[in-house]
Amino acid sequence: MAETDPTMQAMIFEECGKPLRLVERDVPQPGKRQVLVQVLACAVCRTDLHLIDGELLDPKLPVIPGHEIVGRILTVGEEVANLRPNDRIGIAWLGYTCGLCEFCASGRENLCGSALFTGYQIDGGYATHAVADARYCFPLPGVYDNADAAPMLCAGLIGHRSLRATADAKKLGIYGFGAAAHIITQIARHEGRSVYAFTRPGDEIAQEFAKSLGCVWVGGSNVPPPEQLDAAIIFAPIGTLLPAALGAVKKGGCVILGGIHMSDIPVMPYRLLWGERKIQSIANLTRQDAIEFLQIAPEVKINTSVSVMPMSAANEALERLRNGDVSGAIVLVPELK
Repeated sequence: MAETDPTMQAMIFEECGKPLRLVERDVPQPGKRQVLVQVLACAVCRTDLHLIDGELLDPKLPVIPGHEIVGRILTVGEEVANLRPNDRIGIAWLGYTCGLCEFCASGRENLCGSALFTGYQIDGGYATHAVADARYCFPLPGVYDNADAAPMLCAGLIGHRSLRATADAKKLGIYGFGAAAHIITQIARHEGRSVYAFTRPGDEIAQEFAKSLGCVWVGGSNVPPPEQLDAAIIFAPIGTLLPAALGAVKKGGCVILGGIHMSDIPVMPYRLLWGERKIQSIANLTRQDAIEFLQIAPEVKINTSVSVMPMSAANEALERLRNGDVSGAIVLVPELK
């Protein structure tokens, strides 16, 4: 699409239970602290499914989903000093914070009560163009092409924050072996950790994928690991996995909940939590998370496994993700006019 074209294409979400709809609308103009980008790629995240299934409250409607955006800057607002046209940048889930509250002031902007999120309250990347707050745009390592970089902007960032929450755990369980897990497994192994992968029972494709990345043990989430773990991360949005993960973690260990949404956690006996085991949720991300992870990724030589689909096939991509019909991540690429 030419930079001077006044219109853009987007897949918009309007109502739960209805598929995304392809529309043409005017290209938005950036505010004084924003940038306008041409979208080069946007990965599909399970959070997008939570949005269209009505599991995330109070979205902006209609809204353009997508928060793992790789874009090329077309224009910058008058107060943007650190970015220029033609820069390639990443846009992630956290799209705005107030910068003034106790959380922002203490380096915990991920907990800001006034935060706005890309593809949820801010139009996202299932489109040919997007506008973003320049403060939340990140230069991308040049060693990655557009499609390979896209999953790093949520799966990578949230996975990185989840991994850091396990401190120095050496025996690490991962429940739900999708986009985040396949990235974080590579970092964990680089750090000398042993990864135990838990997949949907009988999911041979996911299990073979986990084995190919060097997991020391692979099995269904209904099977206990061969030895107790130091920590576990749950990426699958399934509340019934928490008792299983607590049962797999030794005394003093932790279970990290890496998703923004999870089905209800069932009643469970206190003995699973006893022994100073800990449960911690991961809420969003910070800009510092992005800076750290995007420095680490090329050092570790992370290889993202992606399936590329046209933006207009977003509904099909979401169904593939829902059905577990993907190893790694699906990335949408806008079609040229």
